[in-house]
Amino acid sequence: MAVKMIAVDMDGTFLDDNKQYNTQRFQRQYALFKEKDIRFVVASGNQFWQLQRYFPEIKDEIAFVAENGAYVTDRNEELFCGALAPERVAQVLDILAEEPEISTVVCGRNSAYIHPSVPDDVVAMLSNHYYRLEKREDLRNIDDTIFKFSLNLAHEGIDPLLERLHTRLSAIENIMHPVSSGFGFVDLIIPGCHKAHGIRLLQDKWGIDDCEVLAIGDSANDIEMLRQACYSFSMANAAEPVNAVARYRTESNNDEGALNVISRLLAREFPFA
Repeated sequence: MAVKMIAVDMDGTFLDDNKQYNTQRFQRQYALFKEKDIRFVVASGNQFWQLQRYFPEIKDEIAFVAENGAYVTDRNEELFCGALAPERVAQVLDILAEEPEISTVVCGRNSAYIHPSVPDDVVAMLSNHYYRLEKREDLRNIDDTIFKFSLNLAHEGIDPLLERLHTRLSAIENIMHPVSSGFGFVDLIIPGCHKAHGIRLLQDKWGIDDCEVLAIGDSANDIEMLRQACYSFSMANAAEPVNAVARYRTESNNDEGALNVISRLLAREFPFA
């Protein structure tokens, strides 16, 4: 069957290590998408407002599965927005308060929020991921729809943190699910609100089968999406669990691996022949 949807992760996949991509090459590819009626979906752990900045010319034409699936839009129409009750937000923050080495971002529909005590260098780094980022003294009482927490820490602390959070969160009716997003980030997502869930909503809206979906990713938060798509590609720089799930491989994010896959699709080369 012909591919009718292309879903791409951003950091470590579509973007190189400088958080850029070959815009001219992609613009030529996107023009062909429109001719062939292929839908383009940005599927990322990043904030919706941040993701739009990468595609200024076409942001009103494409779909976004943002915040690891917690916020889904199509042509600026909101299709899904996860929501965590305020008492659940407080419970999660109580658990995170026991982790002094992490910097916590509370993610909502309108903005992302951090405590003023977060160091300036960390704030500067987070600003590369969050176009809307506000400081709040009280993270427990935010007038917004909260659907995700993003935690940043040194890379070597990721796996032990994941283990601790799995244990603590599962003891509270499994209210949030921790997943590595790469680059020193762990996201706490509402169970079931992953990228594959967002992709499924778009497939149902557009009448697209799994065998008509191409998905490309590199991190653990891409695994559900790659399992769902018939044409699933992992990057050369992907984590090993991602390679174990993806059916195919491509070059690294610094070698335009995602755009290379798209070129092979448009040229009807393997495995799209």
